[in-house]
Amino acid sequence: MTAAPSLAGRVDAVVIGASAGGVEALSQLLPALPAGLRAPVFVVQHLPRDRSSLLVEIFAPRCAVPLQEAQDKQPIEPGHVYFAPPDYHLLLDAGPRLALSVDAPVHYSRPAIDVLFQSAAELYGPRLLGMVLTGGNQDGAEGLASVRAAGGLSAVQDPADAQMPLMPECALARGPADFVLPLRALVALLGTLDATSPPSPATRSPA
Repeated sequence: MTAAPSLAGRVDAVVIGASAGGVEALSQLLPALPAGLRAPVFVVQHLPRDRSSLLVEIFAPRCAVPLQEAQDKQPIEPGHVYFAPPDYHLLLDAGPRLALSVDAPVHYSRPAIDVLFQSAAELYGPRLLGMVLTGGNQDGAEGLASVRAAGGLSAVQDPADAQMPLMPECALARGPADFVLPLRALVALLGTLDATSPPSPATRSPA
């Protein structure tokens, strides 16, 4: 890892997973996404299953890119941020398009970070960035391992910097990450995403 890492030209899609403390972390990360961003961004923030999500309303006024709650079979558009809705797993499918699932919770969570990351790794392979943020369980560790196994880039919030360090610690326990950074450095990292040239088409599709 260099002193000033850059993602320019390296990433066609980004997946982000967060739990406890994640709303505060996302409030710093998402506004860093540059206007004209070409890579789509997919976010799982653990939410109560019985309440509507207000994530779009919270973040949209602060962001330079379009934000929306994911819908089943929705085509994926470049430069959009998609949030997993409460009580649904979010997956990425060939097309590329979104898919929602009511399969059993993973690590007591639906949506689960692992489910999103594993499907994204199959679709985008080495052109994917997976990012695990603050949280109080081990969701995301298996998913980030899948991103690494597919040749993608991995980023983890420094556990010492996280409001809840367990989720980053579990992710790192499964293997090293390309970037282990405090939140302010992850903000700077996302700001280097390519905003001028379109991403290459995904070369992989789910089995």
